[in-house]
Amino acid sequence: MQNVFLVGLMGAGKTTIGRILARKLGLKFIDSDHEIEARTGASIPWIFEIEGEASFRRREAEVIRELCGQEGLVLATGGGAVLNAESRALLKSRGTVVYLRATVHSILQRTAHDKNRPLLQTADPRKKLEELMAVRDPLYTEIADLVIDTGRPNVQSMVQTILNQLETQACEAAPNCVTYAQPSMNEQSTILLNVELGERSYPISIGPALLNDTALLARHVHGSKVAIVTNTTVAPLYLERVERGLRDAGKQVMSVILPDGEEFKNWTSLMRIFDALLENKADRKTTLVALGGGVIGDLTGFAAASYMRGVDFIQVPTTLLSQVDSSVGGKTGINHPLGKNMIGAFYQPRAVIADTSTLETLPARELAAGLAEVIKHGAIIDAAFFDWIEANIGKLVARDKGALAYAIARSCEIKSDVVRQDEREGGLRAILNFGHTFGHAIENGLGYGEWLHGEAVGCGMVMAADLSQRMGLIDAASVARVRALVAAAGLPVKAPDLGAERWLELMEVDKKNEGGAIKFILLNPLGAPKITNAPRELLLATLAACV
Repeated sequence: MQNVFLVGLMGAGKTTIGRILARKLGLKFIDSDHEIEARTGASIPWIFEIEGEASFRRREAEVIRELCGQEGLVLATGGGAVLNAESRALLKSRGTVVYLRATVHSILQRTAHDKNRPLLQTADPRKKLEELMAVRDPLYTEIADLVIDTGRPNVQSMVQTILNQLETQACEAAPNCVTYAQPSMNEQSTILLNVELGERSYPISIGPALLNDTALLARHVHGSKVAIVTNTTVAPLYLERVERGLRDAGKQVMSVILPDGEEFKNWTSLMRIFDALLENKADRKTTLVALGGGVIGDLTGFAAASYMRGVDFIQVPTTLLSQVDSSVGGKTGINHPLGKNMIGAFYQPRAVIADTSTLETLPARELAAGLAEVIKHGAIIDAAFFDWIEANIGKLVARDKGALAYAIARSCEIKSDVVRQDEREGGLRAILNFGHTFGHAIENGLGYGEWLHGEAVGCGMVMAADLSQRMGLIDAASVARVRALVAAAGLPVKAPDLGAERWLELMEVDKKNEGGAIKFILLNPLGAPKITNAPRELLLATLAACV
């Protein structure tokens, strides 16, 4: 792959997608419009106004001619670059052309307030776009090696689709090649991701035997003291190894071992962490390490956010559920008898270190619970990933290392991108609660710990899919796919009978609710989310059908 050329109408996302794609491929990124502005010292609107469109097109053709002579770049072309026959021929012959196809409606939404689009400064931008589409779409299609529709709500998922298709093309001449869409990891492979949050950004390391790398954890500990928080199940398996590695790095180590279970995600456990920190004279430079599943991660993060008004902490998740979900994003907290996760704080870790080898000792029930969150990510935001999970659910249940590594990495990518856009759940991030409104009601109604969190979420997704169909958002076939996949993961698909009024009472205690109205995350369609209220009669129908 020497070059990748992105073509498409203005507002299709060529620059945004191009930058990410170049970073993933290790190539240089260039935007042809930006290159013209840099060379002329004038803005595109100014060139259009003073010199006219014909002059701009000549400059554009010159830039593309020169850039096509280079190698190792991702080039985002201007929307009208394909009007020049020579440019079309050069793009087609010098690299892989990706057509980012967008609808007129979506382009209007993206460019409504953009004054740097000279062709859209008309009385009727829609009519102008329709005219441009009629002329240019056949030209884009003529030279495109790949056509990617940009209607998906997640940029990362579009980039991943492009990467999958690029690798598939590259492998066509190599019969033994394994594509990213059907991953196979070497046992020593480590995947590195980053959660982009400005000064609060942090790395995610995913791979086998990471707990054996004593330097990896220690390099994220900036002070001399470390407090490891774990539980009675995880401590016998991994605590000594982590303690020894930190001591070998010259750190003073204390450990807090809590009882295992969702029912212990409470104020009493939080106080035990604070007691240990105070008794050991932990200072502001002490780093907390969460060694365990989601309960330990949430408790440790909340303690770190609160102790001395905030100290560093590192997530070392040891369950699939925590590796694909709870360790990423900075949600911390404890449960209250009246509601799950109702007391807590948004507080980002310094790093996440997910050792996939810990999944080898994970009970089958815990593995299934983690698969619920994997399925969730595909269902709400990446239909292609959902398809992949369906095709590979047998491998995931059988703990195939390559399949699990891909599922963890893709889930973390999806969640990281959502968190980047909405760190404190002001809107978009709420989509990550698909299945959770029903699921939290199950956990609270039965008593914390009776069902695992992932089991409740899995069943909750089936109920949310049922409600989505009743509201006309998806068809029966999509509901059947969600139910079948949840069942194949080893999760319950039939909800407990709590009684309709009790169900409603429990769901009314939810962080997403506003003004007393229950908010649901539904499918519209499969692979895309919708945050909405539901008519009482339809909700009652779902409850009656799913218990």
